[in-house]
Amino acid sequence: MSERIATVSRDTQETRISVTINLDGSGKLSCETGVPFLDHMLDQVARHGLVDLDIKADGDRHIDDHHTVEDLGITLGQAFARAIGDKRGIRRYGHAYVPLDESLSRVVIDFSGRAGLFMDVEFTRAAVGSLDTQLFWEFFQGFVNHAMVTLHIDNLKGFNAHHQAETIFKAFGRALRMALEPDPRMAGQMPSTKGSL
Repeated sequence: MSERIATVSRDTQETRISVTINLDGSGKLSCETGVPFLDHMLDQVARHGLVDLDIKADGDRHIDDHHTVEDLGITLGQAFARAIGDKRGIRRYGHAYVPLDESLSRVVIDFSGRAGLFMDVEFTRAAVGSLDTQLFWEFFQGFVNHAMVTLHIDNLKGFNAHHQAETIFKAFGRALRMALEPDPRMAGQMPSTKGSL
């Protein structure tokens, strides 16, 4: 399998974002988004997904965090899609359950080539730190639409919103890791009966 590295930039009137990703990294993160809790969550994705991420984001945060969070999801999705290539030899599917104290979340992903987000999460607070919890859906919707994946996210229990979010992002990282791992038995083969994804 060749190097799975990509750099993607997004420059709009609302945001300027750059993402470099190495799917076969060691979990290193360099991140400057201006949204501290989002940086904390992206650290979970890198660490638990064993992907290296270098992220720089400058957005119109004087309005709010919406455009920065959404556009980061878009750019990250584009970077994953570019780095993964034609998907030959990967496991394709990934899933993880992650607990944190009273909270438990399940994430299931399919690098199907079809965008679909199914998120069943009732956050117990409207914000974690300064970050509006509604923006987690925007982040994942942006990712799904541009990585072209099917993603199911369920927070099964929890009353601490920080724990709810953290279990989701840790499980997301672990599901990504499982799905993107090379499968020795699928070497060179497309993981689909269609012959393409």
